[in-house]
Amino acid sequence: MPLPESIKKAAQLLSSANYAVVLTGAGISTESGIPDFRSPGTGLWEKEDPEDFTIDSFQRDPHSFYRRIHPLLKVIDKAEPNPGHTALADLETSGIIKSLITQNVDGLHQKAGSKNVLEVHGSFQTGTCHDCRKKSGLADLNLLLTAGKDPDCPHCGGNTVKPDVTLFGEEMPPDFQLAHREALKCDCMLVVGSSLQVAPVGFLPRYAKNLLIINRGSTPYDDHAQVVIREGSGQVLTDIVAEIEKLKN
Repeated sequence: MPLPESIKKAAQLLSSANYAVVLTGAGISTESGIPDFRSPGTGLWEKEDPEDFTIDSFQRDPHSFYRRIHPLLKVIDKAEPNPGHTALADLETSGIIKSLITQNVDGLHQKAGSKNVLEVHGSFQTGTCHDCRKKSGLADLNLLLTAGKDPDCPHCGGNTVKPDVTLFGEEMPPDFQLAHREALKCDCMLVVGSSLQVAPVGFLPRYAKNLLIINRGSTPYDDHAQVVIREGSGQVLTDIVAEIEKLKN
C-alpha cells in the first residue's frame, strides 16, 4: 500500500527543520492501556468529576483522593511504552527532535528512552511529603494502597504525600516555562495525541512556524497546521520514522 502523502510531508518537514519539538497528550498513551480524559465511554472525566482533582479537594481529604485515583495508579504502574513512544525516542536519538513537551503524567516517554522531556503537568511517578519534603515512588504508594493502608510518608510518617502532578488550581511547574521557551524557539512542532483544549499548554502550538498534528479528534489548530492526521499515533509515528530514514539515504 502506498504511503499516505500526509506521512511523507510530515517526514519532510521534520527532517528539514532546524529545531523541531514535540508536544504530546493523553492520546499517545491510550495504546498502552492508559485512559485519556475526554473519549466517549472511556475518558476519565466520564467516570470522575474534575472538581475532585483540585488542590483544594486534595488538601481537604488526601486519602479520599488516593482511593479514587488508585485504579489509575495501578494501570500507570504496569503500563509499558508503545510504538509511538519508541518512535519519538528514536527521533530524539537521531537528532530530529530537540525536546519533548508532554502533558502526560505516566512517565512512559522516559521509559521508552526519551531524555529531554518536559513534564508540564508533573508526574505520578513520585510523590512528595508535605512534612519532610522527601519523595516516595509510585510503586511504594501502590503497595500501601493495595494493602488497604493510607499512603502515609514512609520516611517520617507524615499523612500528606502529594503526587508530583499539577492539580487544578495549582501553579504550573517550572517545566512549563521551559516548554514555552522551546515553543518560541522551534521552527516545527509535532503535536501527538492532544486535543489542545487544556490551557495554558494548549496555547503553545500558536508559536510554531510549521505545525503537524496527529490526533484522532479535531483540535482548535487544525486549520493552521501543515499536516493533520486523525489516526492513532503508534503506527503513524513508526511510518514517519521509517520515511525519515529513507530521506537520509
